[in-house]
Amino acid sequence: MKLNIAFPATGAQKVIEVEDEKKLRAFYDKRMSSEVSGDVLGEEYNGYIFRISGGNDKEGFPMKQGVLTNGRVRLLLSKGHSCYRPRRAGERKRKSVRGCIVGSDLTILNLVVVKKGEKEIPGLTDRQLPRRLGPKRASKIRKLFDLTKEDDVRKYVIRREITKDGKAKKSKAPKIQRLVTPVTLQRKRRRAAVQKTRVQKAKDAAAAYHTLLVNRSKVQKEKRAEEVAKRREKA
Repeated sequence: MKLNIAFPATGAQKVIEVEDEKKLRAFYDKRMSSEVSGDVLGEEYNGYIFRISGGNDKEGFPMKQGVLTNGRVRLLLSKGHSCYRPRRAGERKRKSVRGCIVGSDLTILNLVVVKKGEKEIPGLTDRQLPRRLGPKRASKIRKLFDLTKEDDVRKYVIRREITKDGKAKKSKAPKIQRLVTPVTLQRKRRRAAVQKTRVQKAKDAAAAYHTLLVNRSKVQKEKRAEEVAKRREKA
């Protein structure tokens, strides 16, 4: 079985192949998100604690959290479920997934380092992978560079250079989200003014309608009073 170990602190990953059944026995019958001590894998992993984050069986079907079996099942999946990506709105599909309990039928098991041990693992903890993309949201850029509200966030966006087929270098930067500019403030003021105008218009219309009802009822009362007076005169 292959073990794919990830170290979130550096962003590095390493795949090791373990054929000794005694070492793998510590992972059997454990569920996803369970923590396993790394001492069982050898001396170089002493002190390490791994969390089981997933895996695939021999046919490539992924493990799904919450399916309490060590075999394969067919489930009706929809938007929001893991192991499924809908192609159309409202689409549901019955798909085969592997249960979340580790067994001997897995070809690869994904582990995440929760606690680092005494020794460095070559190719995993001794190398640092640079982050490919920087933050995109304005507040997160401010937090990263410790900026104030007066600073222009657009000057601090992390750009990355791209070269294609020996052409001139190009730089790419993400579109900043939730950026407050004079234009956005102007639009906000306009929306507020439109809303205020609507409310005032509705109030004026309601007042005019109320006045109309009062006048109509007054006219009807006068008409009724005249009819009553005529009847009395005739009597």
